[in-house]
Amino acid sequence: MLNLFVGSFMLLFNGSLIFFLGFSFYYFDLKYLLEWELYSFNSLTMNFVLYFDYMGLIFISVVFLISSMVMLYSVDYMSEDYYINRYYYLVLMFVFSMMFMILSPSVLSILLGWDGLGLISYCLVIYYQNYSSYNSGILTIMCNRIGDIGLILSIGLLMFYGNWNIFLINLFDHYLYIIIIFLMLLSSLTKSAQIPFSSWLPAAMAAPTPISSLVHSSTLVTAGVYLMIRYNYLLDFFKFNEILLFLSSMTMFMAGLSANFEYDMKKIIALSTLSQLGLMMSILSLGYIKLAYFHLLIHAMFKSLLFMCAGALIHMTLNNQDIRYYGGLTLNLPYLILCMLISVFSLCGFFFMSGFYSKDLIMELMFMSKMNFFSIMLLIISTVFTISYNFRMIMYLIYNYKNFYNFNFLMEFKYMNFSMFILMSFSLIMGSILYWMFFWDNVIILNIFMKFFMILLLFLGLILGFIMYKIKFYDFYKLNLFFSSLWFMNIFYKNIYLNLLFLSVYNYILVEKFWFEIYGGKFFLVIFKNYINFYYLNLFNLMNLIKFIIFFILIFLMMFN
Repeated sequence: MLNLFVGSFMLLFNGSLIFFLGFSFYYFDLKYLLEWELYSFNSLTMNFVLYFDYMGLIFISVVFLISSMVMLYSVDYMSEDYYINRYYYLVLMFVFSMMFMILSPSVLSILLGWDGLGLISYCLVIYYQNYSSYNSGILTIMCNRIGDIGLILSIGLLMFYGNWNIFLINLFDHYLYIIIIFLMLLSSLTKSAQIPFSSWLPAAMAAPTPISSLVHSSTLVTAGVYLMIRYNYLLDFFKFNEILLFLSSMTMFMAGLSANFEYDMKKIIALSTLSQLGLMMSILSLGYIKLAYFHLLIHAMFKSLLFMCAGALIHMTLNNQDIRYYGGLTLNLPYLILCMLISVFSLCGFFFMSGFYSKDLIMELMFMSKMNFFSIMLLIISTVFTISYNFRMIMYLIYNYKNFYNFNFLMEFKYMNFSMFILMSFSLIMGSILYWMFFWDNVIILNIFMKFFMILLLFLGLILGFIMYKIKFYDFYKLNLFFSSLWFMNIFYKNIYLNLLFLSVYNYILVEKFWFEIYGGKFFLVIFKNYINFYYLNLFNLMNLIKFIIFFILIFLMMFN
């Protein structure tokens, strides 16, 4: 236990130091590229590269802050777990894989952190070791492997340039750049769960709730967004930014609409993460790199806090995740509801919360941009949906009467409350700090109607959320099934992966255990065994012959002496 507290404090302390270091890098406009040559053959060089700038350093400080609070939060949440040491080792490996990916500009070294995130996320999703976790883990790892394949193929194609550091390569003088950009875009779409790879993100809720807080805020799902932040300049060619704008807008709309029909609290928050990832990708497709990075940091703060509040509720109510069983929590858990309200208000973009500084700026810049009517309408509708499903969830939590029998036994936990307090403080102040840091000279020119349009969207979202709260959609089974399965995307991918698994079983029986077994490894084993026996027999006879000759030579010498 002492080692855990020391580790959490060290992560928090190092995160604070790295944040101030990143601030100084931004103020003095510093960038450092460290490169070690590991192997060189003709024109092909294999280098280990680390790239330090303000984006990487500040993002690492946020990852360290959230991971330290997650580890402290897990002291209470995972207190009865028998394999708690394995849990903490997986969390630390997860954090260091993300740190390795953040600091790597080379595609070869990015793949190491990228694969580490995918493998450890699979281990964490199947942590509880039941059939539901197993199915979710298979869906997660299979979707993420598609993105891994994209990076592996990019590494193979970049061998033509003799270097894997894209910052030092002029891709645009070669026809291969179109394929490389498409593969990197595919990797980021799979890791950030954009359409058509969105089904794995709600399925990853099978992991423990502290892991969900870490995954959905600053590590796994943000890896694809961070990759596109680094290589955003590649999207302007061959109109890949238009493809990304369409896919991300549809993802944002689909996630917001589906969350209004959900009753699983963790899944609602997961779909809100999916909606915000679509918003970040939409910003990146328009070329606002710093704004996407700003919203990424702000979203990490309040989304980790929101997951921790949900995890505390689940832990107190005997692992209940259905929001219909909650109600009247303000009398029993005022501090927890305060933390949840602050995180929800930040997510909705209420005034002077941290999310307000990023979401209001996003809406205003998009109104100033040259966007098509379809994308801007999806953005507006998705913003209304974001407010509606959050307001609907809050209504179920605090407006209802008590609907669960064990509410008399509710109790709070000190380590959970402390970690939530730290993240609540950062969720309140980080928006204004980063806004003054990045956009102090920003100028927005809009008419009075467009300036107050966000207030109108806020009230529309509240009205829609109240309507969705009053309508009981679980009576409409087919409609609820359609939206809760992400437009049947979960069922579609489940059938694909089941068929692939059955195909692998047939391949094992008919190919590996039949043709490859008889005429493959076993066949060559028999041949080599006979050859070795024959060689050994001849060698043994040869050694006997040599001994016999030496013996006669010695006798001959002794006779003539």
